[in-house]
Amino acid sequence: MPAFRWQGIGPRGETLKGEMEAPTREAVIAQLRSQRILPLPAKIREKGKGLDRDIALPSLGSPVKARDVVVFTRQLATMIDAGLPIVQCLQILASQSENKVFRKTITAVKEDVESGATFAEALGKHTRVFDDLYTNMVAAGEVGGILDSILIRLAAYMEKAVKLKSKIKGALIYPTVIVVVAGVVTAVLLIWVIPVFADLFKSFNQQLPLPTRIAMRLSQLTTAYILHMIVLGIAAAIGIRMAYRTDRGRLAIDRFLLASPIFGSLLRKASIARATRTLGTLVSSGVPILEALNITARTAGNKVVELALMAARSSIRDGKTIAEPLIESKVFPPMVCQMTAVGETTGSLDAMLGKIADFYDDEVDNAVANLMSLLEPLVILYIGVVVGGLVVAMYLPIFKLGSVFM
Repeated sequence: MPAFRWQGIGPRGETLKGEMEAPTREAVIAQLRSQRILPLPAKIREKGKGLDRDIALPSLGSPVKARDVVVFTRQLATMIDAGLPIVQCLQILASQSENKVFRKTITAVKEDVESGATFAEALGKHTRVFDDLYTNMVAAGEVGGILDSILIRLAAYMEKAVKLKSKIKGALIYPTVIVVVAGVVTAVLLIWVIPVFADLFKSFNQQLPLPTRIAMRLSQLTTAYILHMIVLGIAAAIGIRMAYRTDRGRLAIDRFLLASPIFGSLLRKASIARATRTLGTLVSSGVPILEALNITARTAGNKVVELALMAARSSIRDGKTIAEPLIESKVFPPMVCQMTAVGETTGSLDAMLGKIADFYDDEVDNAVANLMSLLEPLVILYIGVVVGGLVVAMYLPIFKLGSVFM
């Protein structure tokens, strides 16, 4: 009997994994569910076959753009609504895809469906392209017989998620580029320009102004320790990256980012918008609330928000409400907690979560505009004080020398 490696989510939200002998992959899934373990189909593979090797391959992220998946989802929903068989739909979409990796993925999904697997099970084998949110919503659509409606809703969700992500990136690109350019200019002045002036000033045989002496000392320190600074910066970046891969390190970094004075508010609002929209979309699509909270937590993108949502999941499993642990976490604002409580009481949780997400999408827009208005003068101030200060400090002795000969 073949052995399968599996992964799943335990009753308390913890990640479990192991090995099990079973005649088929479906038997493994059934056995795990009987043990109150939520199986992750994409993580269940027959031991020693396919890509299931004892070799760790580096993860390079998804080779398919989110925009391609959105277009695929909308087109698939349109064709299914028109009455075309899903295998034919997948064949058409694979033939017209310009991305080779995506074309191979769609073809593999089509072949699995032809072999008797459900559409959701076939998608679950390609987690780098179709995440758990996508797979579970498709599974709910298949069970409810409303796959076309679910796909349209999923495409709308993904479009808003991509738009939200682009807003955050757009807010960070401009100040990042300006700060990097200003840093490069400062380094050039300290390493190459100021030493030339320093050699010139040695011939003056006079006391140099204090700003000039400070600039020259900074230049000496930078020139002497530039390699140490580079190595320290690389080591710090690697250390932060490695720490972020651990639960404790990721929690500490995410908590620090949420508490940061400039970007913290923006990141908090973006996380709330993403989490509420994800949960609302899953609930309205018929995904059970416990599974919906688990998926939302794992796709939240922030460990602090993830823990708050997992606490809400435990609360529901113990017979309580979602709002109580959200209030205790102090991550979500009181308005979000109160509106969630009203949604639970009135039976319109999905609609209420959608309203919260729409509100915080607008808040992200306002936060991005305010952030740009704040960062522009800060960047200009930095350039004026640091770069301009170094230039003026180097010219002060020349001005002083000119006044002596006048």
